[in-house]
Amino acid sequence: MICRTIISQILLCLLCLFAAHSAFAQGGKAEPNRIQFAGGRSSATLTGTLSNGQDMEYIFAAKKGQKVTIKNTRPSLFDFKVFSEENFSEGDFDSSPSYAFEIPETGDYMLFVRKKQVRSPRTARFSITLTIR
Repeated sequence: MICRTIISQILLCLLCLFAAHSAFAQGGKAEPNRIQFAGGRSSATLTGTLSNGQDMEYIFAAKKGQKVTIKNTRPSLFDFKVFSEENFSEGDFDSSPSYAFEIPETGDYMLFVRKKQVRSPRTARFSITLTIR
């Protein structure tokens, strides 16, 4: 009887460990990619591959008064949005080929790139250029 109880407890522990491992394997959201400009450069081109509905997150720093320009080479397949808790609301994604704005406050800003839900292609490569002057 004691042996059966010990085996049951061991099996229960193994089941819990397996369940915990499965939960952690799915993971949470990855940290956003920090955009770094090469020395003497004011722009960076972001590239990647996304499937329908997937997004990629970036973060960049900018100073108050700087002008930001975002160029989207594939607006029919990808859209983007800029977010900052202090300065931009959770607005809609933008499908423009080019978007420009002035930075309202010095700080970090999030840039989300999302693959649109289209029948074909379901997976595609994006190219977004971020310029800060």
